[in-house]
Amino acid sequence: MSQLSPIIPYHRVNTLTGTRTARTLEDPKDIVRQIKKAKRPLFVLGPIATKVSLGDKLLIEYCIDIAKAGNIPICATATTKAKLLEYGVKPDSVYDTVEIINALKDPEWKGVKGEGNHDLVIFLGIRSDLANQGLSTLKHFAPHLSTLTLCKYYHPHADYSLPNIFKDEKWKAILDGVIENLKSEQQ
Repeated sequence: MSQLSPIIPYHRVNTLTGTRTARTLEDPKDIVRQIKKAKRPLFVLGPIATKVSLGDKLLIEYCIDIAKAGNIPICATATTKAKLLEYGVKPDSVYDTVEIINALKDPEWKGVKGEGNHDLVIFLGIRSDLANQGLSTLKHFAPHLSTLTLCKYYHPHADYSLPNIFKDEKWKAILDGVIENLKSEQQ
């Protein structure tokens, strides 16, 4: 992962990444390949997922579909638990963002299912400044895991990130592609 990315983050918060910046992934097949390589992935959902619509669906519906298709446990942060319950989904854990970041830093942590710490953490819907700080913390203090963001803006501190996406149709197509590819991998 030692590459210098030519992408400038949309939100210019703590962009000093050192020599290691996120590898951009745009192809849903590449994103699914990273998810499938993980033994114990975790999907951390932030409150923005409950407020943003893509087409006729809320972003949290895409998150639920991705988690179900990939059999990925969900960690609800902030107010996302209530929205998940409205959709009939009980999150595997509920933490605030700082708590889950601190737990993930500990390689001895047993994870949300008590099976061991996670090796890939997927983030979506967390406020960009908080996400950048959390991802920076994990990059420097949690070498035992990888991070992937599916937000529409580039997160330089993640291991893998979408590039800045300015058209929601393109973001929707990527998320739909991830869901379809995860479903086809299960069959």
